[in-house]
Amino acid sequence: MKFFIDTANLDQIKEAQDLGVLDGVTTNPSLMAKEGITGKDNILQHYLDICEIVDGDVSAEVVATDFDGIVREGEELAKLHKQIIVKVPMIKEGVKAIKYFSDKGIKTNCTLVFSAGQALLAAKAGATYVSPFLGRLDDISTDGLDLIADIRLIYDNYGFETEILAASIRHTMHVINCAKLGADVMTGPLSSIDGLLKHPLTDSGLAKFLEDAKSFNV
Repeated sequence: MKFFIDTANLDQIKEAQDLGVLDGVTTNPSLMAKEGITGKDNILQHYLDICEIVDGDVSAEVVATDFDGIVREGEELAKLHKQIIVKVPMIKEGVKAIKYFSDKGIKTNCTLVFSAGQALLAAKAGATYVSPFLGRLDDISTDGLDLIADIRLIYDNYGFETEILAASIRHTMHVINCAKLGADVMTGPLSSIDGLLKHPLTDSGLAKFLEDAKSFNV
């Protein structure tokens, strides 16, 4: 399972990278705005700054919703850096653009996916990644994990190479359950990754070891 971090915060990206388990980064306009990154030039430079920190894929989202606009923005983003993955919304014009990009050898991440049917269309169009949003489904009393399981079954049935990128991860158990279901990638906040480190028996066991080790220095 690949671990992506869902943020535009460079310090958090560096911290995840230093942990040694980071495979990539996902961003979106909301995350950029949260960090105070505005204006086209500043946003493009920020993508480059992220690519300097990580070795893996960096999803950069288009904001256009028409085919020509998506293609124009996507091609510009793809030229920015070899690690950039063009993030395209799950809309009709987005699916058309994903097919266009796929034919051109440009990698894509189909975002805002909330149904197995949408995931099927994205894979048919040649998306590199498909991003089902777990947390947002949970917010409306729908089990997002069921969607991951459905997509995994469909993709396995037909040998689709599109990777399932479990998005809108809210906590550590989302990560564990997505791993059980066979999601190829998870993307979430740094806390969802750090949470995997924690267990009270590890803490108490280490405290006991350190206490006993004091006798070694007598």
